[in-house]
Amino acid sequence: MRLDFGLHLEQSQKLIMTPELRQAIKILQMSSLELSQFVDQQVQENPLLEFDEGGERGGLTEVETGENREKSSEEYDVDWQEYFHDSSDLGYPVGQREEINQENSFENFTTKAPTLFEHLTFQLAISNCPTELVDIVQYLIGNLDASGYLKITVGEAAEELEQSPEKVAQALEVLQSMEPAGVGARDLKECLMLQVKHLGLRNKILEELINNYLPDLAKGRIDKIAAELQVNIKEVQQAADQLKFLDPKPGRNFSNYGETRFIVPDVVVEKIENEYIILVNDITAPRIKVNNFYRQAVQKNNQNIDRDTRKYVEAKLNSALWLIRSIEQRRLTLYRVAKELVEQQRNFLDHGIKYLKPLGLKEVAGRLGLHESTVSRATANKYMQTPRGVFEMKYFFSTGIKSKEGSQVSTKSIKKMLQEIIAQEDPQRPYSDQKIADLLEKQGVKISRRTVTKYRDELQIPSASKRKRY
Repeated sequence: MRLDFGLHLEQSQKLIMTPELRQAIKILQMSSLELSQFVDQQVQENPLLEFDEGGERGGLTEVETGENREKSSEEYDVDWQEYFHDSSDLGYPVGQREEINQENSFENFTTKAPTLFEHLTFQLAISNCPTELVDIVQYLIGNLDASGYLKITVGEAAEELEQSPEKVAQALEVLQSMEPAGVGARDLKECLMLQVKHLGLRNKILEELINNYLPDLAKGRIDKIAAELQVNIKEVQQAADQLKFLDPKPGRNFSNYGETRFIVPDVVVEKIENEYIILVNDITAPRIKVNNFYRQAVQKNNQNIDRDTRKYVEAKLNSALWLIRSIEQRRLTLYRVAKELVEQQRNFLDHGIKYLKPLGLKEVAGRLGLHESTVSRATANKYMQTPRGVFEMKYFFSTGIKSKEGSQVSTKSIKKMLQEIIAQEDPQRPYSDQKIADLLEKQGVKISRRTVTKYRDELQIPSASKRKRY
């Protein structure tokens, strides 16, 4: 075998993950709120970027003439016309955006709901609590969790505060007398009994259920409970119904600082004269532009700046242009994907969830000429506001099961049919999972009993034995 050295010229195409491409992929995957935060950060880091206060779409406020745009392209080797083309094709005519009156904004008339700590502290301030117990009660309030349960024992509190256990017990009674009923309890039984006392419910069976039969009640063993208590089974059922009105987590109805999450729809779909109009919501993300002063500073005929400064400004200018183009590309991709989803799921928008058709990422990507990963990133962590409500964009993708007619039926549609069947059943003779499977088959959907059980569990619907009424 002969070994030798030689030079060969080979031409090939490769996809290189440049920093700009990584940034474009990252921006595509961002939600509106994340994009807004990212833009704020970029404006602080890049002196060539500034917020567009004029209210026009795109990266530039001023409307450039064809001559100026061509000149800019020659200077910076950037196709400005490609980046900042007219966006009226997506329903955003340039220069005709309605400005929001900040003085009449809804946010100016809203307020933050009190936390559980603030609510209890206010009650303590206006109560007739003895002075020597105020600090102890305040300490106990500070040891409540988000659900309203006390996470410290009386002995531990007495040792920490160097007080007698009797005084701490008195302070705990003051705390447990406050609203919401059940606050300050140390376990579930005490929480429910405090609420029974607060509501004045005189029901021995209800108290027995709370103290001794909560596990059996959770498993629907009402007949067993009635036999052990030697009472009528209907009386146990009535007591169980009363128990359902009690709140096992009395503190959850109060806001907790930093836990409030707002959903800002990335796409708004409106129905106008039997047609669905898609609007990409870019109001939350501040509009940015390139600072004209720095742009003019790097013109070729400007000899007032040194080479290093010019190089720095040109690098920042290139970064700014990539950011603006990436944001624009995100908007276009998001619009195309949303439009395809609306076209594919029009029956769902017209008639409801029972008409949601099976749809996969591969099918949408094929129709748009995109990669599946691009469609996945474009719909990740994004929401669409429709006449039917606000849905996560991933909601419109669903697997399906073949019906008797040979067509595909979405699993979400099957779950809706299952809910309707259970809602119409006789509470005294609820349907078994096999019976539900038989009823679904009569409607053209053939699935097994195990699949019914799986869907029922996902919908958090109890089994037939737990749904039974006496």
